[in-house]
Amino acid sequence: MSNPVKKYVYQFEEGDPENKRLFGGKGASLIRMVKVGLPVPPGFIITTEACVDFYVPRKSEVDYIEFELSKNPPPEVRDKLIENVWNIINSLSLPSGLWEQVVENVKIIEQKTGKKFGDPNNPLLVSVRSGAPISMPGMMDTVLNLGLNDEVVVGLAKLTDNEWFAYDAYRRFINMFGKIVLSIDEKLFNKVFEELNEKYVKEV
Repeated sequence: MSNPVKKYVYQFEEGDPENKRLFGGKGASLIRMVKVGLPVPPGFIITTEACVDFYVPRKSEVDYIEFELSKNPPPEVRDKLIENVWNIINSLSLPSGLWEQVVENVKIIEQKTGKKFGDPNNPLLVSVRSGAPISMPGMMDTVLNLGLNDEVVVGLAKLTDNEWFAYDAYRRFINMFGKIVLSIDEKLFNKVFEELNEKYVKEV
């Protein structure tokens, strides 16, 4: 008999607002707002257990790096430690069932909103916000406008009748995704943006 797959993903309506350890402070607050009837856009939470289980195969190494980072090392040492974290992340696989649960919950949001992820004619765009059981101001990352790509941005420009808005949203998404997910130096994005901005301002 196979073991049941652990539930890692919860719609806001399913969660317990008192369980910050599982849903994080931000997630618990969203759950609470939904339960008292406040207007909250549809969404779901990936639990803290998903992160814990992800690192299990190399937990001792992660614990060591976390301990070293807690010492507030000099920048060159910190950067090397962070590089090691990324090497560990790239060597691991998502916990069993997590990705399938994410896909299923995206479909639920599509049903609730009437929009479809990746559809240029009626795109669903989502925000991905990190959280933790305790408050960590300035430490948690956010990626906005996930769902935009070269095709969807064209559709968004037509839907909003605002090409500038659509491409600015796409630019911000690429910047955030590159910086937060791929660890690309933000200065590279800023440099290109400044060069293009200067070029087109001169042309105008």
